[in-house]
Amino acid sequence: MPLFRSGVGRPNCKCPVQEKLTTLPPVTRVYPVLCSGGLCNPGGLRAKWTCAKYVSDSAVTAGSMQHSPPTPYSGRRCEPPTLHVVNVGCWAGDWTCLGRVPLGAEQRVRRFSYSPGPKAAPYPDRDSGALTPTDAQSIMDQHRSNDDKSQALDVEKAVLDIEKVAPADLAHLAGPETKQAEDAADPLLVTFQGHDDPAHPFNWSQPKKWAITLLLSMGGLVTLMSGAMLAPALGAIAHDFQTDEEQTQIFLSIFVLAFAFGPMVLAPVTEIFGRRPVWILWSCFYILWNTVAGFSRSPGLMIASRVLSGLGASAEFAVSNPVLADCWEPAQRGVSFAISSFVPLLGPAIGPIVGGAVTQAIGWRWIFWITSIFDAILVIIAIFVFSETYQVIILTKKAAELRKATGKPYHAEGDGGKLSTKLSQSLSRPLRLLLTQPIIQLVGVFLAYNFGILYIALSTFATLWTERYGQGEAASGLHYIAIVIGYTIAAQVGARVMDWLWAYLQARAGGNETAPEYRVPLMVPGAVLIPVGLFVYGWTAQERLHWIAPDIGIAIFGCGIILNTQALQAYVMEAYRKYVASASAASQFLRSIAGFAFPIFAPAMYQHLGYGWGNSLLAFTSIALGLPAPALLWFYGAKLRAMGKPQW
Repeated sequence: MPLFRSGVGRPNCKCPVQEKLTTLPPVTRVYPVLCSGGLCNPGGLRAKWTCAKYVSDSAVTAGSMQHSPPTPYSGRRCEPPTLHVVNVGCWAGDWTCLGRVPLGAEQRVRRFSYSPGPKAAPYPDRDSGALTPTDAQSIMDQHRSNDDKSQALDVEKAVLDIEKVAPADLAHLAGPETKQAEDAADPLLVTFQGHDDPAHPFNWSQPKKWAITLLLSMGGLVTLMSGAMLAPALGAIAHDFQTDEEQTQIFLSIFVLAFAFGPMVLAPVTEIFGRRPVWILWSCFYILWNTVAGFSRSPGLMIASRVLSGLGASAEFAVSNPVLADCWEPAQRGVSFAISSFVPLLGPAIGPIVGGAVTQAIGWRWIFWITSIFDAILVIIAIFVFSETYQVIILTKKAAELRKATGKPYHAEGDGGKLSTKLSQSLSRPLRLLLTQPIIQLVGVFLAYNFGILYIALSTFATLWTERYGQGEAASGLHYIAIVIGYTIAAQVGARVMDWLWAYLQARAGGNETAPEYRVPLMVPGAVLIPVGLFVYGWTAQERLHWIAPDIGIAIFGCGIILNTQALQAYVMEAYRKYVASASAASQFLRSIAGFAFPIFAPAMYQHLGYGWGNSLLAFTSIALGLPAPALLWFYGAKLRAMGKPQW
């Protein structure tokens, strides 16, 4: 007899008869989820029944659920809280039998959601967009009547809205007992063996995880240095190519533009082939074309090699954040994420210093060759240190090894299917996320403005000291140390504050609930420091005060940039967990476009407005965009995620 029936009202649902249950596998009990008209739903007075989540009887007995579910068909009023298990619904409006149903029937249900409690799953963090109780409650509140907010809930509309933000398959978020039962029902399914499975990256040793984190951070440093090191050499390049210095600016900016498009392709590829091979192969691609750039004798070859080397270097942005999400549990991500954000952003700050010294000492061509040599060393280290971190790939390889060793058809989730189909779905995912997810668009705009004004400041910082303060090129390059100091302070403080805030907010919520919004408070000091730093830097430079004053302003500005970047990227990481690579690429697309475009109009802006009003304009815009951002994400983040269409 079919598990689901369609209709409205109280259905006459007939479950399999008790006699047949003795010949079926172990059974689970289906519990009601939402309240409708004050009565436990299913059995509501005003709406269709909803598809409910399967929870094993043993899981309930063991206390893995946050609240004991009401008795099916009891008709009694729900005891608060009304949200016992967040339901996402399968086919909207279908009903499910209550009582006992055979294990495996849950395969008929297309979508599940978050099951409250820290014991809900060994690694709930590894999956994409897990819907938290906060998210679901926010959506449900939109559909409660104003007359009786505690009772009247439009279940049908709430379920449909909740369904929009649910990932395609979160069945593993059932309790651990249910998961074990499912594994027993499919003994050939390869999964991680509990919380302490040493194969899971969460359980790798601290030295191993830190080695991978630092390796990728150093790769990011090389990437951003490759763009910034060229700035002091543009005059020498223009002389060798017999062109003017303004035309050589394209050699600098075209490299940054490649960062926008590379991750849109490489990030989803990591979700098919893994993080490690993509990083190593594309780092080699960068080394090849970066070396070619050093041998360039014409502007055309220089532009082509810069574009191609930029695409290779963009693998750092495609891989870094996903690897952090793979290796570090949420409560431990603050320090690791701070390091991975701080070290690469040193590149634009120290790049001009190193580039100027290299150009003076041995010539501008060695800028390319030195960075290629350094990155080649990192690739050699990665061959021995960088293990695959993506859980799907780890399990797929384990299943393949078991098939080869035993001859049995072991398999993992995600096995099967045509490669062409997987590629078409994956390669289009970042663009679909960018076009259909309001939260990605919002975070992308914030990141774009932060990155844009950072590149404006960096691209004009050296000329401030040579033109207004009359300093030499070597002395002017030393002022970039002020930005490094600001970065360092923010990274050290922000890392600890981020982890502390996560633990505090989780404890305040009862220790069971997490949400991407727990990363938002770190944006508040960042949103304040950015405009403050711009005001101090701009007006002290305009009035030609002592050189320490603009340096203090730019250091404050750098602090704000780091804090905002950490918070926004961590927010995306928590909101889109399984597909964090695609989500990160989508959110960073506008950032790289801004890094390319903003410096183009910077000289004209400062020429007409001066450093005082020019930086004040940037500061006022930052106030208009940045100050409301934390409140917008904190209060409306869940609703914005609910507005996006599922693109899994």
